[in-house]
Amino acid sequence: MKKKIEEKYLDLGERGKLSKHNKLNELTGKEWIKFSKSWFIHRPPRRKEDEVLHPAKFPETLVSEFIRFFTKEGEWVIDPFLGTGSTAVACLEINRNCIGVELLKKYYDVSKRRIDRVPAKLNSNPKAELHNIDALQLLTLPLERNSIHYCITSPPYWNQLERNSIRQKNRKEKNLDTKYSGLGNDLGNFESYNEFIEKVCLVFDQVFDLMKVNGYLTIIINNIYFQSKLYPLAFDLAIALTKRGTKSWTMKDEKIWLQDDKPLIALGVNNAWVGNRHHQYCLIFRKELTNERNSTCPPHQ
Repeated sequence: MKKKIEEKYLDLGERGKLSKHNKLNELTGKEWIKFSKSWFIHRPPRRKEDEVLHPAKFPETLVSEFIRFFTKEGEWVIDPFLGTGSTAVACLEINRNCIGVELLKKYYDVSKRRIDRVPAKLNSNPKAELHNIDALQLLTLPLERNSIHYCITSPPYWNQLERNSIRQKNRKEKNLDTKYSGLGNDLGNFESYNEFIEKVCLVFDQVFDLMKVNGYLTIIINNIYFQSKLYPLAFDLAIALTKRGTKSWTMKDEKIWLQDDKPLIALGVNNAWVGNRHHQYCLIFRKELTNERNSTCPPHQ
């Protein structure tokens, strides 16, 4: 019996034992269990000069942890809201392939510069294919349906960049972006909350078409405060994505990212309750339907 157990696992020392039958990733059981904790603290390194341009960048150090859990080396990851390229950089650094879509040319250009600076790896050739298009045009790309292994992204938080004047004050003083753009098709500029939710869902409908069966989706998002009212954006989006008919995602769980390094702001003091929101929701979904239509799109090279 002992011999059979040893044949099923590869001992990686301090990392623990790696199952040779691990279908999802290349983590040991010890690493798997550690990641499964429902909350975590992550203090990202200070942003580099070109990363500061983006008003809501999420760190590739955090993205890497999720990519390592939900993929194996050489698999394909997609990010339909690429920003300044965190997902693409993370993928290249840990030998995954990435497809990134970014609406705004200035952030797309930053992403291109950043991936060009990632050192080449020996004995591997990960790819990063970036596209300066609207996220609602994902299916116009020459991608095979049911070909992507994982999606991780952080969409706009509706109108929060423009409305959150207190936290954007320092950026204004430094002449940095405090909103994404003034474009009509920029999701952060929609006036209607419900219309915004529907447009974001339409993006993830397309991700659903591209995703392999049993592939995972992680959305980093938060609830938002606007006009003295909390909008449960994370919860509303989660519910909406599970009610899309043949494109319904199955919600599997959430991980809560605790941001204990953010400064406290005097919100509503001596007047009314306004919370200092120091966490993000990392919502985890999976594509579990198996009756998808055959695709007519050309295969992804």
